[in-house]
Amino acid sequence: MAGGHSTYTPSSGIGRWVDQRLPLPRLVYDSFVAYPVPRNLNYAYTFGGILSIMLVVQILTGVVLAMHYAASTELAFNSVEKIMRDVNSGWLLRYLHANGASFFFIAVYIHIFRGLYYGSYKAPRELLWILGCIIYLLMMATAFMGYVLPWGQMSFWGATVITGFFTAIPLVGEWIQQLLLGGFAVDNPTLNRFYSLHYLLPFMIAGVVILHVWALHVTGQTNPTGIEVKSKTDTVAFTPYATIKDGFAMVLFLAVFAYFVFYIPNFLGHADNYIPANSLKTPAHIVPEWYFLPFYAILRAITFNIGPIDSKLGGVLAMFGAIAVLFVVPWLDTSKVRSAVYRPWYKLFFWLFVIDSIFLGWLGSRPAEGVYVVMSQIATAYYFGFFIIIMPLLGLIETPRRLPNSITEAVLAKTKGSATVTPHSAAAAPEKRA
Repeated sequence: MAGGHSTYTPSSGIGRWVDQRLPLPRLVYDSFVAYPVPRNLNYAYTFGGILSIMLVVQILTGVVLAMHYAASTELAFNSVEKIMRDVNSGWLLRYLHANGASFFFIAVYIHIFRGLYYGSYKAPRELLWILGCIIYLLMMATAFMGYVLPWGQMSFWGATVITGFFTAIPLVGEWIQQLLLGGFAVDNPTLNRFYSLHYLLPFMIAGVVILHVWALHVTGQTNPTGIEVKSKTDTVAFTPYATIKDGFAMVLFLAVFAYFVFYIPNFLGHADNYIPANSLKTPAHIVPEWYFLPFYAILRAITFNIGPIDSKLGGVLAMFGAIAVLFVVPWLDTSKVRSAVYRPWYKLFFWLFVIDSIFLGWLGSRPAEGVYVVMSQIATAYYFGFFIIIMPLLGLIETPRRLPNSITEAVLAKTKGSATVTPHSAAAAPEKRA
């Protein structure tokens, strides 16, 4: 799957001339037309393509919005309102961009959970997984800086709170905070820094995405069985088989995206961000965007000192540790079986982890008081326990189910199982009618 002789044949003299000098059409053909993919891919594998589409949407809408935005504390809020009211289709561009960020994260979270479920991080795909984690980290930085740009109440106070966490880091914390802010408080230099970085980082993401796709084509794509390709019968051409499946999934995803854009464009946002930033008036409840809420809950769950580490530094370390642990997942999972389909105990703990992550997101939106703090601590303990304790131990003690000998065998067994059920169902129908 990772290599092989190219079957591309230029169909014209101009095509042959270009192919001899810059074989870009050959690269596209070999990567997205004739490229072999496992024949048993399901719809969980379509989110890589969906993420590519969403990245293009974010970059295109962002570039146009940047033409009308004023990176000044005195003008930023009004410039956003001007985009909404006076720029041709400005409301559409802004709603596409704002909701696109949320749908970008929806797709990336499903993509990550799929990778964890089917073991896409296992050898020889460790670097592929790490590149994906780098993309996720860059996405989070880009989204945070973009959230500050409207210069509403939640934008201003979110930036104040989040950058204030860096002061908990010994020795260099205050220096890092001042570097980010451009001074001692969130002000005009902060807005200019965040605007520049928010514009730059998506192009860095695009560059890492190219490396991510390159690494995918070198190692080959995983599949629901977790078995490597053993023969040509295990694969089909990327086009038309995978492209039709990906295209159908994209249409459904974009239809839901369009519903939010046109009917409930502010559903995923915060009402306080339609109030101009005011450093003298603190919102009653400061919360980040929904896709940061699980990590916000983990940050607030550490309310106790851990030896010489005080609670504030402990919360910051836990929050960043929740992301950092993803980078070492390939070495934490000790099981020789890749897919959770054949690992009954891992499957159970995985779905508990999914529920726990969603629960952390809900807790992040609640006040940091009373029973919510206790529940956050329990949910945080399971989050880290899943990676640090459950993954390594299950690989040693779990007895997996028997693996099929090949992808083709798994597909044929599934098809045969469906075929054996159908005649009985058909035979039963006349009896019911009689």
